[in-house]
Amino acid sequence: MAMGMRGAAASSHQQATTAAIDVLRNGGNAADAAIAASALLGVIEPLSTGIGGDCFVLYWSARDQKLYGLNGSGHAPAGLSAKWLEAQGFSSIPGDSVHAVTVPGAVRSWDLLLRRFGTRSLSQMLEPAIEAAQNGFPVAERLAWDWRMFAAKLLRNDAAREQFLVDGKAPEPGRVLHYPLLAETLRTIARDGADAFYSGPLAEKMVASLNALGGRHDLSDFAEWQPNIVEPVKVEYRGVDVWQIPPNGQGVTAAMMLNILKGFGHSMLDPVGADRFHLQIEAYRLAAAARDAYVGDPNFGTVPTAEMLSEAFAEKMRARIDFKRAMTDAVAEPIGPSDTIYLTTADAEGNFCSFINSIAGAFGSFIACPETGVLFQNRGGNFTLAAGHPNQIAPRKRSLHTIIPGFATRDGKPFMSFGVMHGFYQPIGQVQVLQNVVDFGMDVQQALDMGRGMRTPSAFEAERSIPNTTLAGLMERGHAVRMADMAWGGGQVIMPVNGVLHAGSDPRKDGVALAF
Repeated sequence: MAMGMRGAAASSHQQATTAAIDVLRNGGNAADAAIAASALLGVIEPLSTGIGGDCFVLYWSARDQKLYGLNGSGHAPAGLSAKWLEAQGFSSIPGDSVHAVTVPGAVRSWDLLLRRFGTRSLSQMLEPAIEAAQNGFPVAERLAWDWRMFAAKLLRNDAAREQFLVDGKAPEPGRVLHYPLLAETLRTIARDGADAFYSGPLAEKMVASLNALGGRHDLSDFAEWQPNIVEPVKVEYRGVDVWQIPPNGQGVTAAMMLNILKGFGHSMLDPVGADRFHLQIEAYRLAAAARDAYVGDPNFGTVPTAEMLSEAFAEKMRARIDFKRAMTDAVAEPIGPSDTIYLTTADAEGNFCSFINSIAGAFGSFIACPETGVLFQNRGGNFTLAAGHPNQIAPRKRSLHTIIPGFATRDGKPFMSFGVMHGFYQPIGQVQVLQNVVDFGMDVQQALDMGRGMRTPSAFEAERSIPNTTLAGLMERGHAVRMADMAWGGGQVIMPVNGVLHAGSDPRKDGVALAF
């Protein structure tokens, strides 16, 4: 058995990894372990995830020899529309607005995954999270550093300030935090089931707290929302089938990038050279422009997924790339929500779980419910108000979603379960990690370690490990370049090699790869 995950800190991630490994040791499977770890991380890493957020999953069932997808993205309130928002003076949806709060999808998604594929109950898998919320957990250095960046915004909401700040400031490393309100909420879910989160007293308290801030939420918005088991979409890349959750997620962006890039030879390129990164930049800019033009909630209009993943579409995009010059007319996607946890698990039976859970931005909307301790996501900030756009906000609509678990098969068998966090960077990260393994022959840890960059609206923002000669080569091609303020993403990989599971964990985060 093997597991990769992002933990909250040296002491906290030990709790999460121990919880997941204990599940596996005691006969649980990959689905069980993923839920136990995610639920616990929702307590000990509140800036990234929690029961107030959403969840996407790609699950390989050894019994069925089949990959399943789960879309757990929540919808907007029935009372919220572009017309209403414009009448209130909005031209976009601020990330810290109550109108960015969509129905949280995580709890019912966890329950569905366990009922469909797991061997343990949701109640059992919540036990470590309940214990940490009630009895406390220490905040370690990396988490405390991240926390400080957002303390000022947490001050704006009374419940968020009381729960996530200490005397108005971010907690210092080593500070033990307790979340008794959240512990009681988790106990209620464990006792009464996932539906207790979406109806009854818990839902009433959450809706009341949102309405008190001007939200348009209704109890029926929570009660009537359900996650969906979906058929993953795939593209072939050099003999490997790469799978994604279909829209409303942005997984098609990674798929389009791979379709573009497979038209260029990579094995002879320097994996950290200007040629490689130039192709990556241009492929992303083209794929992102297609995503932004076409992707929305397919329940509200046709999303041309098959066309976007076709060879003909890839050839049209590929033809726009000049190997020696940067494009001047491609859209560079603005940076959006970036805080997420990704983890992947595998078990002795051959099941794999590629799992991602998020509250969108750091601390989501910065809005917490004062009676339940739930911190709400701000996924609705991804909507646009533009008339006629497929991602225009509408009642009960799901927004364009950034979180994307990844999975690859070869000859119908698991090849790699993987993911890379960080908002709109995720497709680039997935593509880079996969190419590092397939094109450049790296092992999974090497594939995660390699330097990264992303073309933002202002420049190609490079990590400091990318060679200066590479940056000079990109500037010669017409790319603006600057050093990134922080590392890009954080990923995890599990890959079976000759019957043995190999696992890697990204050094940019404080996660860990464990096996027993």
